[in-house]
This record gives sequence, structure tokens and C-alpha cells, in this order.
Amino acid sequence: MTDAVPARPACRVCRQALFPEPLVLYRNMPCAAQSFPEAKEPILDRGTDLAVTQCSVCGLVQLSESQVPYYREVIRASAFSEEMRNFRTQQFRSWVAEFGLTGSKVLEIGCGRGEYLSLLMASGVNAHGLEYSADAVKACTAQGLSVQRGFVADSLSALAGRPFDAFFCFNFMEHWPDPVASLRGIRDQLGDGGLGFVEVPNFDMILEKGLYSEFISDHLSYFTAESLAFTLQQSGFELLRCECIWHDYILSAVVRKRSPVDLSLLHTRRIEITEALQTFIAGFPASSVAIWGAGHQALATIALTGIGSSIKYVVDSAPFKQGKLTPATHIPIVPPS
Repeated sequence: MTDAVPARPACRVCRQALFPEPLVLYRNMPCAAQSFPEAKEPILDRGTDLAVTQCSVCGLVQLSESQVPYYREVIRASAFSEEMRNFRTQQFRSWVAEFGLTGSKVLEIGCGRGEYLSLLMASGVNAHGLEYSADAVKACTAQGLSVQRGFVADSLSALAGRPFDAFFCFNFMEHWPDPVASLRGIRDQLGDGGLGFVEVPNFDMILEKGLYSEFISDHLSYFTAESLAFTLQQSGFELLRCECIWHDYILSAVVRKRSPVDLSLLHTRRIEITEALQTFIAGFPASSVAIWGAGHQALATIALTGIGSSIKYVVDSAPFKQGKLTPATHIPIVPPS
């Protein structure tokens, strides 16, 4: 263990305490991945120290330092390999087919200069982009792509064109100082049941391979499959699946905006049981039907079906219930004898 530095007061995701000591401290690291000093004298560039910390509750590994100045902007190489282009093309087409997204209005969060946005358009969706870099937005517009300038920071953000049917976010979330706030803001741009496709570097693989050089000031959070799932669920999404892709270097998650649970079947069953019990009771003389058992399901059934006035008594073998009345419906409870 190297010299300790003060840790962040709370986790970026769950706001709980970090372990008191950094996992590791790297000295004289680049202050930013996109900060290249000029080759002239004097060189003003200075390295920085990176303290890698971990949340003691949710387990997210993270940097204690603040974000780089350009964290809202997506910076990709001006072109990507033919292998990656072919992979993304097939991936997008597969998603569109699997989730029935043809013609849907989708949003890419951090679209850069439109490298993936154009491929999304070609896959059959109505693709729109969100990008903070003014130069990148101009580059997208010049290509005829639909892009607006901005960054979703919280649930108060309102984007033009919402609600969207789905969103895409590729290797961008690890840069955000407050992932949950931004994800909740994105969630609020979606319609009911909206889908999300989120990818981040795979810290599980980084750990397995001992890739010590993966730590950089630009990446504030280092997600395992577990901590990624937790972050997405904390943000109001249901995790549909999470898998390793691209030579295991990327974690790829598919999520859905969480909606209220459909309890219509419970209502249907209540009506069916009510009708069945009333029909059964009607086949006997008045006040001649008893119920066995004063458990909570029986008590709820009596109350919810409205049959209490037709029941003579409830039989229960528990001595502490005998001689008392059923709650709410006030039917005598008697011993089996």
C-alpha cells in the first residue's frame, strides 16, 4: 500500500461510505487522456495522483478525483476499424429486430461526431443524438444527422423530441461524476416501457487480466457486471440482460424503464373466487357454512369477497385465536371441538 490520501466522502452511485483507504494510489499519472502538452519549452504539464477507491456498500470501484473538464463530450477516433464497424452494424440490426424497434424514435447519449448515429439510422430506426461538444454537433449536422447540443445531468432536463422509445449509450457513463442522476434524467426522456442499451468498459476483465494501465483520470467509475446492474437499477431501470462483448472488453446491458407491476390477474382471480364462494354458500341453508382456518389468507379472502355475513364461524386449532373474532369481519373463531 502506498501513501494514503483523503477519500471521497461518499460513493458516486449509492452515496454510502467508501472504504477508508484507497485500493491503490498511482503517482504522476496523466491529468487527462486528451491533454497533450505542446512540444516546446517550458513544458507546463504536470502529472497528477490517482486514488482508486471502492464503495463499502455497493462495491463500485471509482476514482476519488474530480472529473476532467471535458467529461460531457464524447471523443472518439475520427474513424474506427472495419471490424468494429461491421460488429456495430450487426449488433444494431440484431437489437432492432429483437425488440421491434424499426421506425422507433431513439436517442444516442453522447453521439460524438455521429460515428454510431449513422449506423443506427441505417439499421432502420429514427435516430437522434445528444452531444455537448459544439464542434461535434456541427459535424453531425453537416452529415444531415439530427443532433441537439446538451448533457443530461438530472431528472429536470427536458430534451426536444421526447418521449423517445429507446436510448443508446456507448462507453460514456464511466466519465460521469453522478451516474445515477444522469441515468434518471435519461429515463425521464423515455416513454413508458422505453428501452436502454448501455455499454461500459468491463472491469471484471480488467481485474482478471491485471490491466493496471486502464486507470485514467477521464474514467471516474469502473463497473463490474454486479456494480453496473446495481447502478442501472438504482436509476429506475429493469435489467433485461448483461453480457461481455468485444473480446470481453465491454459490458453490454439492455434495460427497460421500470413500470408499475401489472396486478390485473389478481383482480381477475378475486372476482372468480368471489363468484365461486358465493355460489357454494348459496347451496346451503343460511348461516350453516363454516370456514376452516383463521390464517391471513383466509382472513383476507373473507374481507375481499364480502362473504362474512354468510359465515357461521371460523374454526382454528390455535388456542390464542379461539374465543375471539376475525379482524374487520367480526366472525367468531371457535376450536375444532
